[in-house]
Amino acid sequence: MDYAIGGVIGFIVGALIFYFVGYIVRKKRAEAEIGSAEEEVKRLREEGEKQAETLKKEALLSAKEEILKQRNEAEKEMKERRADISRMERRITQKEENLDKKSEALERKNEQLDRKIKENDALTEQINQLREKEMQVLERLAGISVEEAKEELLSRVESAIKHELAQRMSELEAQFKEEADSKAKNIISLAIQRCAADHVAETTVSVVSLPNEDMKGRIIGREGRNIQMLEKLTGVELIIDDTPEAITLSGFDPVRRETARVALEKLISDGRIHPSRIEETVEKAFREVETGIKQAGERATFDVGIHGINSDLVRMLGRLKYRTSYGQNVLKHSIEVALIAGMIADELGVDSTVAKRAGLLHDIGKAQTHEMEGSHVELGVNLVKKYKESREIIHAIEAHHGDVEPQTITAVIVQAADAISAARPGARREDLENYIKRLEKIEEIAKSFSGVDKAYAVQAGREIRVMVKPDEVNDDGMKVIAREMAAKIQEDVKYPGQIKINIIRESRAVDYAK
Repeated sequence: MDYAIGGVIGFIVGALIFYFVGYIVRKKRAEAEIGSAEEEVKRLREEGEKQAETLKKEALLSAKEEILKQRNEAEKEMKERRADISRMERRITQKEENLDKKSEALERKNEQLDRKIKENDALTEQINQLREKEMQVLERLAGISVEEAKEELLSRVESAIKHELAQRMSELEAQFKEEADSKAKNIISLAIQRCAADHVAETTVSVVSLPNEDMKGRIIGREGRNIQMLEKLTGVELIIDDTPEAITLSGFDPVRRETARVALEKLISDGRIHPSRIEETVEKAFREVETGIKQAGERATFDVGIHGINSDLVRMLGRLKYRTSYGQNVLKHSIEVALIAGMIADELGVDSTVAKRAGLLHDIGKAQTHEMEGSHVELGVNLVKKYKESREIIHAIEAHHGDVEPQTITAVIVQAADAISAARPGARREDLENYIKRLEKIEEIAKSFSGVDKAYAVQAGREIRVMVKPDEVNDDGMKVIAREMAAKIQEDVKYPGQIKINIIRESRAVDYAK
């Protein structure tokens, strides 16, 4: 046991001795290496310092050479700039000297001009004084003042201008007639010749013939029940008077009046006249009239050759069969306008289908009842907009009475075709009161012009004959008055067709034999 412990202790002691001996050896070795490294570092440091010193000296030499070179270049450049500045200074000095000389010359010229201006002012004053004296002498010799002379000159110039204006107007009219008159007449006459539509003048009453006088009593019925039922269902007044074997139907709505006429003729033919039968017959007559309206609209589109119109618009067209304008049947008028517009469009080389469609629909607003507010143009525009007609058709409708300025050739064609259809002889009639007012208005406009003595509307208002005072209006002035009068009538008066202005100036020569 003691040997084991001693062996362990000896092993430990030996290990410690071995560790310390090795440590000492390693330390000495490390110290030796450190010493050699320090010597190497010292050597490298000395070599680096020597190289750095060498590089520093070389850099200093190079910098000194560069600085010397740049200094030489700068001095050379400075010398050149000084030379340039010296030259510029010499030129500036010369220019200043020249400017001083020119300034002195200008001052001398200004002094000369001032003297001349003063001399001119003095001469002008003398001239004005002489002119005033001459004007006074001329006024005394002529017997008129300067203002009177000016007025006389202006009067002569105005007279000359009027003469030239009248001549120019005559030349333009002649040129226009040569180029347009024959062609326009040809197109319009051809359209009218090819479209000879029938004319039917309708009124607000219809007459139904009776087989005998006894039928009047049956239509009236006991205590007037039958006639009251008829008037209530149809909205038309039945006039039973002394006219033999006839009853008059009166009403402003032509569709209702037609319904009453058909129903009454059916009742007379059937012979059974009592309230229940009247109600049944009126209902059948209403359906029959509605069917006739639709057929009339379809026939109109067929006659014109237009297809694809909305069925509601076709029905509205049929209602125009029972509308009149100045006695002219509106449906026949619309067909006539469509045909005339189509033919004019063909002659002018534009789309006749669009022109005919616009012409057929141009008065569609007249199919509306009095319950709808607005003019027939506004109502027509709203209708065709509702049923998606093209913008060109809508514009032609709104422009056919000049409510808006025509912007397309189709609108102008429809406007012309509408005027042609309305203005042809026998197409329309107007009441006596409006006719007289129109004639009086035309004569009043003509008499309002200076120099007019008398004016007479003749040829049913299609011509105005104007007598002018020969001492106030000369031959050239007649043309000016005619032109201004035509423009005034066009602006203030509504009339079908055209009005001819005929200016008459009487020349008289009076003498006496003694």
